[in-house]
Amino acid sequence: MEELNRTLFLWINATPDTPSWLISLATLVARDLIAVVPVLIVALWLWGQKNQLHSQRKLVLKTAMALAVALITSWLIGRAWPHPRPFVVGIGHQFMAHDATESYPSNHGTIIFTFAIAFLCWHRVWSGVLLLVAGLLIAWSRVFLGVHWPMDMLGGLLLGMLSCLCAQIAWQFCGRRLLQNISSIYRFLFAFPIRKGWIRE
Repeated sequence: MEELNRTLFLWINATPDTPSWLISLATLVARDLIAVVPVLIVALWLWGQKNQLHSQRKLVLKTAMALAVALITSWLIGRAWPHPRPFVVGIGHQFMAHDATESYPSNHGTIIFTFAIAFLCWHRVWSGVLLLVAGLLIAWSRVFLGVHWPMDMLGGLLLGMLSCLCAQIAWQFCGRRLLQNISSIYRFLFAFPIRKGWIRE
């Protein structure tokens, strides 16, 4: 498996002969495309049609639960089974600065794939597919730039699937009460902008 991981990495990884515009594009994707996650979460909670707000906030909370499970699990895996990044072991070419932290699973991959699977399961198929495409672009870019192995991204995808399953199970036990409590806190803390009509109640 490790040999396959290295072979795939060297096949995807950029080289000094790679056009600079492609490296710049990959850098933009690798660093900034992940911003779609917080933007969508905030927008879905604060705005929308009145008859859709409940389902949107349910989606936001379930996705947040899945992300929490995914990131905690990712941190535990990284501590229990540390795996060095390609540039740490001197393989391939690195085109983006990055700390020599544990490589597996990729946090960027874990976040975007958890988000994509959550939308695929709990929102609309088309929105989930678009986010999966974004996830694949992020996965490609971070391997292309030499800061991750392909298996790091596969690990993020599998962890996203498992975390969404855990969130779905947990929701059956505490989801409704959790949504009520967080909504009450939200209405208290944001009473002024809600009264002004800047955001939804």
